[in-house]
Amino acid sequence: MTDTHAMLAKPTHDELAEQMFVRDLKVHMFRTIDPLAGKLAESFDPGEQSNSRVDSTYEAVSKMPGFSRFVGLYRGSQELLWSLVGHSVERQAAELEEIASQAPGDLGSLKLDPEMEQPEYIAEGDIHMMPGGYALDDGSLVQGALMDRGGAVYMLGQNGGFLNDRRGWTLAAHLHSRWPDFKPEKILEMGCGIGASVVPLAKTYPDAEVHALDVGASMLRYALARARHLGVAVHFQQGSAESTPYPDESFDCVFSCAMFHETSPEAMSNILNECYRLLRPGGIVAHLEVPQRYEDETLWTQVRGELEREFNNEPNWKTAISADYDTLLKVAGFTDVATGYQDATGSADSTPENFAPENKGVFRSWFVASGMKPADD
Repeated sequence: MTDTHAMLAKPTHDELAEQMFVRDLKVHMFRTIDPLAGKLAESFDPGEQSNSRVDSTYEAVSKMPGFSRFVGLYRGSQELLWSLVGHSVERQAAELEEIASQAPGDLGSLKLDPEMEQPEYIAEGDIHMMPGGYALDDGSLVQGALMDRGGAVYMLGQNGGFLNDRRGWTLAAHLHSRWPDFKPEKILEMGCGIGASVVPLAKTYPDAEVHALDVGASMLRYALARARHLGVAVHFQQGSAESTPYPDESFDCVFSCAMFHETSPEAMSNILNECYRLLRPGGIVAHLEVPQRYEDETLWTQVRGELEREFNNEPNWKTAISADYDTLLKVAGFTDVATGYQDATGSADSTPENFAPENKGVFRSWFVASGMKPADD
């Protein structure tokens, strides 16, 4: 994981060893322990004819003597990750603020809303077990620094190293694949976090005015400094994707990267309706999500989704990977809708063959749903 940027918290030798230990522990769990748990789950499978196949299997597995140890290791590795990264980030808090102050001040902007009320699905739990979640704000950029460094380790370095930006490049490649002549004047990312995905879009469309929205003030302070140090102008604003502060028909492209699984069923429909409102006629909507579709997954992966919900604070995981995005987009008013898997990439170069119905696997593909607001609307 060599790619980096000026704002990324820099660990000491011992801190890096600790962080890599957690990464390797997670790799070991995924490659060795998880398949064993999957075989155990299969032994309790009541069969595809069962109307409660996943629930009954999960209940049976959860009663096994080793289940609490398995869950403890899974959750404990998450808590350990955030604890180790958090100590490293907090040690550097003052230095990071100084580095942020040295970023080019003429690139992009930041607008916060001190009166903003956090959506319930954000406020009710710390998503991914990150202490304080996305919304924690102490007036600094520390929470953003925690998410950036921790997120790269959490993704096992397979999403663009410490830039953690392959989802953004994959989304840009998708736009190139479907609409090679697209030249947007204004772009918006919803749920931008620390801006890892919006920077590739800004680089792909250098003539566009690029905006990004998120609920977290600390995230956005960090995102602005990060983007500036990367030489990219992005206008960050605090707000909810369900009801944004922008006027009607403000953008040519509205997108998100791995946002829906951290919202709620009601929010998903609200967000798509908001995308439609924000887009100009002929504008493009594109939402990238985790590369799993519930109906295509193994029994163990479906059961594992219950663990994500219960032990990793991912309450909308199952809904997001079960949703019929084709229908949701069409109900919201979009046409030319397509859903499928975009090859993961670190550049915007793409051909139509890179967007296909087949899933090549985690970190090799991302699920994307996209469409267009009718030009004559």
